[in-house]
Formats: sequence, C-alpha cells, structure tokens
Amino acid sequence: MKKTEVILLGCGSSLGVPRIDGYWGRTNKKNKKNHRTRCSLFIKYNGISIIIDTSPDIKNQLLNNKIKKIDFIVYSHDHADQTHGINELRPFFWINKKKIPVYADKKTSYYLLNSFKYLFVKQSKYYKPILKMNIINNNFFLKKNKKSIQLETVKVKHGDINSNGYLFNKIAYISDCSSISKKSLKKLMNLKLLIIDCLKFKSHATHLNFKKCLSYIKILKPKKTILTNLHSDIEYSSFKKKLIKISKNIIPGYDGLKVTI
Repeated sequence: MKKTEVILLGCGSSLGVPRIDGYWGRTNKKNKKNHRTRCSLFIKYNGISIIIDTSPDIKNQLLNNKIKKIDFIVYSHDHADQTHGINELRPFFWINKKKIPVYADKKTSYYLLNSFKYLFVKQSKYYKPILKMNIINNNFFLKKNKKSIQLETVKVKHGDINSNGYLFNKIAYISDCSSISKKSLKKLMNLKLLIIDCLKFKSHATHLNFKKCLSYIKILKPKKTILTNLHSDIEYSSFKKKLIKISKNIIPGYDGLKVTI
C-alpha cells in the first residue's frame, strides 16, 4: 500500500509565534518547537505534491523543509493568514512549465481572483499568469500522470464564516474551526490521523479551545491526533506533558513535524 506523507509546515495562529513585535507570550523562546509560523500543510502521495493554504510564511516553510516541487494548491478559506503567500508560488510555474491548478470553494475563489487577479489573468505583456482556478464543492480528484488522490471537503464553522477541512486517505486536516456539525463529524470517523485546530485554553469566538477540541477527539477516536493553530498562550513542553496524561495518541504540533501514514 502506498504511503501518504504529511508535513505540518506551520502550526501557529494568525500572528505566529513570536509576533512581529517580538512578543512570545507564555512560550519558552529557547525551545525551537515554540517558534510557530502560520498554518499550511504539505501532502505527498503517489508522486503528487500538494499544499493546503499558502500562509504568509510559505517561502521559508518550503525552504526549511527542502520542498522543491508543488503540483496543486488547495485552500481552506479566504483569510489572509491562509492566502497571502500566494505570490511566492511563481517558481513552481517556471519549474512545471504550466499553470498550477488551484482548488477553492466559490467564496475563496472570488476573493483570490479579485485580490490576486494578476496571478490568474494576463494583465501585462511582461508577466504571465501562473495559476488556474478550480471551484470545488464536495469531493474532487487531483490527477497527475494517471496517478490521483481524492480529497473530500469537510465543512466547518470558523466564527461567522465557513471553512473547509479536508479528508484524504483516512487523514483529516481542519486548521481553522470553531464548531463541527454532526454531518461533518460523521465523515471524520475511523481516521488514522486527525490534525485539528486547538488555539488556546480559554474560549475563543472563531477557534476551538482545548476543552472543545478534546470533546471532538473523544467522539471521533482517531488513531493519532496532532493539535495545530497554536497561540502564544500554549507552551510546547508543558502542553505535551499535559497531553501525555490524557492520551499518548494526542500531541501538540510544531513546524516541520512529518508523519507518514
């Protein structure tokens, strides 16, 4: 059976850790696992390379993980911390010698096409558009050289907007989420790996806090869980110790964490 490799490129909240003003919150800055860039995920399966979300930190994320090939880009939603690294993708257009397929729902597609129009539509004789938009709704296949991977959207609430989680090969990635409907929960049963939002300990309007995150994990019972979108309130080492007391199958994420399923 072919293996699926995922790399947590970034596991930080919208401002990262440290913030731009040097604020580290409650984290120990001497621990590299507390240095968190904004959320993005890399997937490699059967020779196909995929990124979910292009955070503002995507350039250094790819350099740090020595990723030199991207075939597809998939977006969860239209917020800046998920999209504003999109301009960094130009070298992959040069490498691939063709437009890079982008997959997003209708709302996110509209935002990207209007905010970064020059990347999709020719506006200058000096610069070629590098991306091709594909609007998604539910399930879709990413195909390359007769090889393919199926992704299924998992719709979740992210405050007052909708966001898409993604399910593939018994792995689910839900980076930005405040609640999950019963319908979406049914899709997430029997997972080999769940990567899920766990912003902080206190309640938050647009993200899962630790208590709510744990309640979903108890329902879903995945074989392994990685917590992501971690705020500067969460210190890696102490959080890991706390989780060990609850379950050996739940761990805090860190930038560059690689898992093969």
